[in-house]
This record gives sequence, structure tokens and C-alpha cells, in this order.
Amino acid sequence: MDWLEVTIYTTAEGIEPVCGNLYQLGINGLQIEDEADFKEFLENNHQYWDYVDDELLKEKAKETCVKAYVSDNASGNEMLLSIRQAMRSLKEYDKDGLFGRLEIEIGNLSEEDWANNWKKFFHPMNVGKRILIKPEWEELSEPTDRLVFNINPGMTFGTGSHYTTQLCMEEMEDYIDGTKDVLDLGCGSGILSVTALMLGAKSALAVDIDPNCIDVAYANAKRNNVNTDNYEVIAGDVISDEQVSAYIKQKKYPVVLANIVADVIIGITPLVKECIREDGVFIASGIIEDRIEDVKAELLENGFEIIKISKRKDWVAVTCRKISCNG
Repeated sequence: MDWLEVTIYTTAEGIEPVCGNLYQLGINGLQIEDEADFKEFLENNHQYWDYVDDELLKEKAKETCVKAYVSDNASGNEMLLSIRQAMRSLKEYDKDGLFGRLEIEIGNLSEEDWANNWKKFFHPMNVGKRILIKPEWEELSEPTDRLVFNINPGMTFGTGSHYTTQLCMEEMEDYIDGTKDVLDLGCGSGILSVTALMLGAKSALAVDIDPNCIDVAYANAKRNNVNTDNYEVIAGDVISDEQVSAYIKQKKYPVVLANIVADVIIGITPLVKECIREDGVFIASGIIEDRIEDVKAELLENGFEIIKISKRKDWVAVTCRKISCNG
């Protein structure tokens, strides 16, 4: 298997939060290059040498960074999108700029080359019983009775090729109908909320911390001929922004979706409890297997009963229901 080297430029203060975000995405085996550590090592151990090669000093004087590796295939490219979104969210959180520029470099690939890299791997794929995800540059070889979601991979997580997205979509098929309003938390490209509307949802509200997701999600709705009169996309932190959380809680949703990471799912569960109706279904995906027990504990603590646990590779989705006060 071929691999892509992903370099994230940060600072000494940013190493821990950057690595934490990558671990949340299931990425291990990180390589850290910290100029400050090298200088401290030289200072504290100077008794062991009289001279340090100038070339070595130049090499170690580079900007602090964290390096990770993802597979050079469709799943790996989807992971790159999630890394990009995680770093944008971290930058939004880092108001004082302590974590550096948080920009990403992918091997020797330019942005244009990386964007085109999708076309080597991304082909039409069936998801669940009713959905077919198709890159817009490809034509179907034969007619289909599935709902065809056309997408052009851009710079926002959510193309359907990642296991977490597929798990969530497969569960959605069992709970979406024309009477259901849907809330999509951490919407990314809007793939889940737009698909919900294609499946017949009455309406959908999509929320993401990254403002770039607004244009991307609306573009995906337009690309798939979805009526945006019943679709709203907003940006903001549902945990820390009281205006955003108050806006979401104006309605009780029968279906709530969240394809994020374990810690965020744990963090938003009390909010979901407030904005989901009794007997409403919460579908949470993006959970690495090692964290499933933590997520389950939080859901149970907040009055949800587990309906189903779905797993693919190292990723897990949880479908649960808010327990009725009369139940």
C-alpha cells in the first residue's frame, strides 16, 4: 500500500492539541519535529561535544510540525478531509494564535494535484439498501433505482467513502420519512443532511463549527436538486455559543445525526438530550473502537437507550433512542 505524508505546521504549544485531534481520528504513529526540544537537548548536554554540524542545525531549525501518514486511497483521502476540518476547528478555537499556523502539507502534492488524486480511487459506490454515491465526473454504466447522491470532493470532510459516513447513512435509511425533521451536528459537506432530504425528510438543519461548510453544503444540495426551502445550514460551536445552541433548541427533532469524533459526541450529548423529542433517534458515528464504552456511558447517563451498535474496521456507530418519560 502507498502512503501520503501529512505535515501539520504548529508550535511547541500546539503539539499536544494537534496530536490529540489526530488520535481522535484514529491516527497513530505520529512523528514530531520540535526545534525547541533540539535546542534544549543541545543546551543540557553540551558537555558531550565541542561542535555540532551546521547542516544538522539547519535541519533541526525548521518550523515545529507533526507528521502523520494516511493510505493513498479513497479512505485515506477522506481522512485528509477530516484532518483539514479538525485543524480549521482548532484554529478557530485558538483565538490567540498559540498553536501556530496549523497549515497542512501533503507530501509533494500541490493542492490541485491532491484534489485530482481523488479521481484515481473515487468511483460510484452503493451504501445501504437505497443510496448510491457517485462522483459527478462519472456516468453510471447502467440505470439504477437507488437514490443517486452526486458529489465533487472538495476541502470539506464528507464524501461517503469513509466508513463512519457509510455507517451513519445505513442507519438513517431506517428512520427517515416525510414526517421527520432532521438535525445534523458537525455536518461537514452536508452529505448526511442532504441525503436525509433525498430520503424524504420533512426538513433538515445542518450545523458545523467551520463557516466554509455552509457554502459546501448548499452546493451539494443544489448539485442533487434538493429544494433548499426545507434546508438550513449554520456555523457555530453548539457547545460554547449560547446563541447557536438556543437556536437549535427551538425545535424538538425526531432524528439527530452526528458524524464527528468520540469526545465531541460526548460533549454534545447533553445538548442532544434537550433538542431531541421523546422516543427520538440519535445516530452517532465517527467513534474509534477504543472509545465506544465512553460514548455509551455518556448516552446512558443522559437518558438514551442503545438500539444498535454498528462496526466497520476500527470505526463504530451507535444508534440510540431518548427514553420516554412514560416509558
